[in-house]
Amino acid sequence: MFDWAGKTVLVTGGTGSFGTAFATRVLSTLPVHSLRILSRDEWKQWNMQRTLNDDRLRFLLGDVRDRNRLYRALDGVDIVIHAAALKQVPLCEYNPMEAINTNILGAANLIDAAIDRGVERVLALSTDKAASPTNLYGATKLCAEKLFIQANSYAGTHKTRFACCRYGNVLGSRGSVVLAFLEQREGGTLTVTDERMSRFWITLPQAVEFVLRRVEEFEGGEIFVPKLPSVRIGDIARAVAPEARIDIAGIRPGEKLSEVMITEHEAPRTFDAGDYFVMEPEHHSWGEPQKRWGKALPDGFEYRSDNNDVWLDSEATRQLLISASLLPRDHEASVVPPQAAMAASGDC
Repeated sequence: MFDWAGKTVLVTGGTGSFGTAFATRVLSTLPVHSLRILSRDEWKQWNMQRTLNDDRLRFLLGDVRDRNRLYRALDGVDIVIHAAALKQVPLCEYNPMEAINTNILGAANLIDAAIDRGVERVLALSTDKAASPTNLYGATKLCAEKLFIQANSYAGTHKTRFACCRYGNVLGSRGSVVLAFLEQREGGTLTVTDERMSRFWITLPQAVEFVLRRVEEFEGGEIFVPKLPSVRIGDIARAVAPEARIDIAGIRPGEKLSEVMITEHEAPRTFDAGDYFVMEPEHHSWGEPQKRWGKALPDGFEYRSDNNDVWLDSEATRQLLISASLLPRDHEASVVPPQAAMAASGDC
């Protein structure tokens, strides 16, 4: 049984949506010794300190691009949650070297620092866009996944172990299409790329719980994929603003109509563990796994947002947005037919 008591935890990119939710959950329920937040934005750190007001919080200004800063930040750390990334698809396409410097080289810096500083466990957050990537953001996250998995071999006789969580779009996170629609509805018109576009959807509390449980159980080299509902962007639009007019803008460069979380090429080494999947590494150069994660997947299996067994329609989406406090409880329940509605990003 994993014991959080007395642990020092560090979250890279810790002032983002996930980091804030993670810190709130950990500090309110787990007996950690301290929680370090590494990020670049001093104002966000100040605001987070004021909001959470916990003397176990430590705020470190820094960037994962800065190798020396990571070595200092990881001194005495037991667990790292790697959430730092450049993730806006159009900005990564326009600034490719910046995305590579943060998402790939920053991951390499963290791996070296974690091994050399004797960190016990590193869990990196990934994305569905890392599976069969069609944009630079997805490609950088695929590279990062491969770096973190193979880092278990680099660790050699050191105790550090690495794993990844790959999940879908986070409801209401910064840059979310939901927030864009909430702003646009005041004008009566929502902009949608393509109403057929589907995405996997996870709430922030769900993402935090998934990460916490996987930290406690991974052995090293796994990629964990939660089972999530799918939602169409048109249904999100109608849930947010049922009476609004929808303008169709068309899919942007690098976007797909649907996302994949497990490709048919990854399926042979992936296991169904109940409410999530576990993808094992292709090569266990650091030792054979001790756990049996579940049953093997059938040949040709793909976990895609457009062939999912679980879907959220516009009403279910509306209820979820209300439960996440993104819509008021008295929000209009009626919905308009699909042809009457909206364009924003497919990044839900």
